[in-house]
Amino acid sequence: QEIPKALRKLIGSASIEMAALLGKRTGELHLALLSNREDPSFSPEPFTTLYQRSLYQAFQSFAQRTLQLLKKRIKGLPDSVGKEAEGLLQREGELLGRYKTLIDQPISVMKIRIHGDYHLGQVLFTGSDFVIIDLEGEPLRSLGERRLKRSALQDVAGMLRSFHYAAYSGLFQSSSIKPKDIPAFTPWADLWNETMGGAFLRSYRETVGDAPILPNDPKALEILLHAFLLNKAIYELGYELNSRPDWVRLPLKGILSILDMKAGTQ
Repeated sequence: QEIPKALRKLIGSASIEMAALLGKRTGELHLALLSNREDPSFSPEPFTTLYQRSLYQAFQSFAQRTLQLLKKRIKGLPDSVGKEAEGLLQREGELLGRYKTLIDQPISVMKIRIHGDYHLGQVLFTGSDFVIIDLEGEPLRSLGERRLKRSALQDVAGMLRSFHYAAYSGLFQSSSIKPKDIPAFTPWADLWNETMGGAFLRSYRETVGDAPILPNDPKALEILLHAFLLNKAIYELGYELNSRPDWVRLPLKGILSILDMKAGTQ
């Protein structure tokens, strides 16, 4: 939706325009990766019902393994995070059930080569534009896995999750905000995240237009985007559990907010 003038004034039009520009450049990247239809390494491939099922099974299995890890590590988490962790574990069935939408209907869309590890740390701001860097994919994946064609929405979800991290790392790590005051500031972090992410997504969709990397069916688009957002947040949860337990609250909040999304919110 269009961002209201009052909200633009509150957050700053310059910041919102930067998010929109990043959405445009992301769309242009994906259109460029879609354009080579002669080289088999880059020519697009269709989603199939078999691929949808493999995606569903992979996402479910990964979520189950990550939640098992959360169960093992929950006693070692900071007290402030334990309640949210328990809340997520109680919603395990709901979380796993969300992925079932991936196989409820055929999804007509094309797979392409993508960035594969897309977030705010992978773009450089020149002062007037963005340069996208590090297109080698996730370092922990094999080269064969990095060359696989995937949905462009995987990159989109990665950037949307990165906006969420930017909002909440700023809130949780700020030396000027007392822990007891964080609940009062949280709605403002939510507002910033939703506005910046919304500007990015709107601009991306306008840039891509009717290119076959996005489903024409709004419901199919929502299903795919939510699935990739949820999978990315679960990936972040596993990473933080293994590397930075003090940061676990960020992906936990992200997962819970995605579960709370209602149909038609994207």
